[in-house]
Amino acid sequence: MKRILFYCLAATLFLASCGGDDKGDKKEPTTEVAEPADETAEQPDGTFRPDEAKKFYDGSFDKKSAFVVISKKSLRLSVYARNDKGDTVLVVRYPVCLSRVKGNKEVKGDNKTPESPKGQPFRICQIQDASTWCHDFGDGRGEILAYGHWFHRLETPGHSGIGIHGSTNNEDSVPGRASEGCIRMRDAELIHFHDNYAYVDMPVIIKAEGEGLQAFEVELQKGEGKPLGLSGE
Repeated sequence: MKRILFYCLAATLFLASCGGDDKGDKKEPTTEVAEPADETAEQPDGTFRPDEAKKFYDGSFDKKSAFVVISKKSLRLSVYARNDKGDTVLVVRYPVCLSRVKGNKEVKGDNKTPESPKGQPFRICQIQDASTWCHDFGDGRGEILAYGHWFHRLETPGHSGIGIHGSTNNEDSVPGRASEGCIRMRDAELIHFHDNYAYVDMPVIIKAEGEGLQAFEVELQKGEGKPLGLSGE
């Protein structure tokens, strides 16, 4: 299991600096397994059932070993870390809102969330106070607060302006597919993520459309977890 963690953190092609100034919004069949039915929030009619943030591990862990896995299939952001015994553990999982257009990001403005290449996670290159940031969604509301308190800017080679942020004035979009390419969290859950797990240089794996759980994820997600009770605060 530790070997899997080392694989996930073995990205050596990180760029030296953050990309852009915008505020932004081969499959391996030997390791991938079918994703459990309860791991997808999408219903046959295209809607999404209510989803809760859940904590799976209450023990101590090395924060600098923590890394993020974002699933486009299940619309969830999971935090994994190495505990005091050196084992990789699933710590917490949050529902997220991803791009309104499916697929890997190709060009600026295509409203897609970029996917990290195999073995080359993105990373959080900057954490900014976004509590006063506004955005015009073109829906008649004009410039409104939109990013929650924090913007975790991702280094995504070839693209800029992508980050993990809140959903001020758009909480109902989480979980779902409505962003312009960024990863939206509910505001209270974003603060929880920031205060307890996030750090500059944190690896962030964004899986491809339809990509299920890897073998190590299935093993770690067997537990039910307990709701954080943060939504709507």
